[in-house]
Amino acid sequence: MATTAVNFYRGAAPTSSTTLYTVPSAKTAIVTDVVISNTNSNQQYVTISIDGIVIIPNVPISANNIVTFSFKQAISTGLIISGIASSSDVKIHISGVEV
Repeated sequence: MATTAVNFYRGAAPTSSTTLYTVPSAKTAIVTDVVISNTNSNQQYVTISIDGIVIIPNVPISANNIVTFSFKQAISTGLIISGIASSSDVKIHISGVEV
């Protein structure tokens, strides 16, 4: 079974809960890394969920700083990754593989 490296999401964080990625039909996605940066001069907060289950819960990101998370989380066909932050100055990069 072939695996393909994928950037599930890369961009500004939404300020209302938004779907960032949906696992395509007949695929399984494995999230491996989440990098969150804050380019604002004030502390900001971010929440990331997989299928409605919070995996990164309202985590504070210091001003002009980054936070990284590394894990292996499998996600089945049709399930979603969603996110929200307190400012669009927060940038999110979620990567992994599709199988």
